[in-house]
Amino acid sequence: MSRSKAGAAWLAVLLGALGAHRFYLHGFKDRWAHLHWLATLTALWGLRDLERLGTDAPNLSWALPLGCAMLAAGALQGIVLALSSDERWEARFGQANSSNWGSVLAAVFGLLTGGIYLMTAIVYAAQRYFELNS
Repeated sequence: MSRSKAGAAWLAVLLGALGAHRFYLHGFKDRWAHLHWLATLTALWGLRDLERLGTDAPNLSWALPLGCAMLAAGALQGIVLALSSDERWEARFGQANSSNWGSVLAAVFGLLTGGIYLMTAIVYAAQRYFELNS
């Protein structure tokens, strides 16, 4: 069965933290897809006290970087899928459309959002490091 490169890229950029693109491409038996949603739900579980306790939430030091890392990983996978060559795509998933602007826009959006998520994780981790060591 042929899979859409643009569809897979958009799924990765928008829902990649939950592994939606891997379920789309490889099916429900894909182990990596299950690890995506498991790690993301673990990060959300860690952020559960954020609204009540604010930045003093005890789990925030690991949950926020983990959540941002999962979002950034989904964006990166969307970029990789969108920019994969048509020959490689056809060999793995069926027919690819080389003049598809959907893939290009998914790569651009993935670069924008992935950069935001990654910088959020880095800045917060650095802030916590300097707070704890001063």
